[in-house]
Amino acid sequence: MATCSQSVPTEVDIATAGPARPTAVPNPPPWWLFIWSALRLDLTGVAFAAVFFALSVTPSLLPRDWLFQGLVTGISSTVGYGFGTAVSWLARTQFLLRTNVPTPPPPVLAGLKIFVVVAAAVTCIVMLFLAAGWQRELAELMGTDQTTTSAYLRTGGLSLLIAAIIVGVARTLRVWGRWTANQINRWVRLPDSLATILGGVLVAVLIVTLVNGVLIRGIFAASNLAFSVRNEANKPGVTQPSAPQRSGSPASLASWDSLGRQGRAFAGGGLSAAGLERVMGAAASEPIRVYVGLDSATTPEAQADLAVAELERTGAFDRSVLIVVTTTGTGWVNETAAQAIEVMYGGDSAIVATQYSFLPSALSFLADRAKAVEAGQLLFEQVHDAWTQRPPSSRPVLLVYGESLGSQGSEAAFDGLADIRGKVDGALWVGPPHSNSLAEQIIRGRDPGSLALAPRYADGLIVRFASDRRDLAAVDDGSWLQPRIVYLRHPSDPVV
Repeated sequence: MATCSQSVPTEVDIATAGPARPTAVPNPPPWWLFIWSALRLDLTGVAFAAVFFALSVTPSLLPRDWLFQGLVTGISSTVGYGFGTAVSWLARTQFLLRTNVPTPPPPVLAGLKIFVVVAAAVTCIVMLFLAAGWQRELAELMGTDQTTTSAYLRTGGLSLLIAAIIVGVARTLRVWGRWTANQINRWVRLPDSLATILGGVLVAVLIVTLVNGVLIRGIFAASNLAFSVRNEANKPGVTQPSAPQRSGSPASLASWDSLGRQGRAFAGGGLSAAGLERVMGAAASEPIRVYVGLDSATTPEAQADLAVAELERTGAFDRSVLIVVTTTGTGWVNETAAQAIEVMYGGDSAIVATQYSFLPSALSFLADRAKAVEAGQLLFEQVHDAWTQRPPSSRPVLLVYGESLGSQGSEAAFDGLADIRGKVDGALWVGPPHSNSLAEQIIRGRDPGSLALAPRYADGLIVRFASDRRDLAAVDDGSWLQPRIVYLRHPSDPVV
């Protein structure tokens, strides 16, 4: 019988051989480990950041240039990254550790990270190309300048920079919170978890206090200073009027220099009586334009008093129509609206407005909204008091007008529709912000079946909403009662 030539390993052989060596696993490339460790990016956070990036560049209500879009996208991507990081942390602490799911080997993790990063980058680039086309379509619809794809791609770089800054600040605050927790533990022995929470709360309270009390006020103060300098300059072609019917003229109670940039453009602009006669082909009066700037008086109350004094000086209460305008942030009055009423009445009109801020409407909406409301209320109340002192038979038609933030200030002078109808002969409010309380009350109480975008209230008997002239084509159908109230709103206006 043949014997087996193989030798059976003895216990000594097994002992000296040592444990079996596992198969060697290749490590990720050193350059990849260096980049990832330096950035310390969360895989799930990167994926969510890409999703939020893609959503932020989808079509907007109004065209966006690359600079504004980069700001929006950078902030949105950071929010997505933070949300993804929170999801990743919850998954690790609440699921993976409790279920003992094995961790994938380093090559698999490295490959997954590379895939997610590459997929996120490709997604963002593709979305930027698509977004450039969408923005061109929006610009064409709105009749504004169109962007190019190459220019719009700068959005990606800017958003990446903004996201990096925000994430860096957040990480700095996290380190600060941990340091605060360690300092608390040095003086008061607390559980680590409680000390960490307390440290984070203290840092958060300090940051909120600094931001609200110092940073935001500083930003608005610096902006106010910057735009106050701009307020001193004239618009091209604007000259001081000589007609006594204009504020800023030699006969005016408000000096030309005190009117501000927008006030000088309003008082010194428009058509004269001779210009109206050429347009209308008939005799016309010199239109009255009264304006009081921030530098014309020391307080809002004094501004309103000065405006009424100017109306008295110019004989505004003897005209056929008197319009009280609440301006936008910088004190701007829509020249088209002003000239329209002057042409309608052949110059037998008076328009009065005051300035309450140096800031543009976007900044005024954040910093000076209360000033817009105050200015609108004070001016209307003072003018209305002077108007009611005239015999009813000799009073001019009294109208109110405001655009954007100005509509909010103008609307705030009234308690409701009954108050409006009892005090004025008509109201026109253009582009009312969503925060206009009266407009929103009307929209919520609209007739059943009408849309919030084009609401119909009380069958259009008192107030009507319109986006263009076609919506108001049937104004003389006999169903619209006097006085009439109109809200003009563009369907794509994000302020609305």
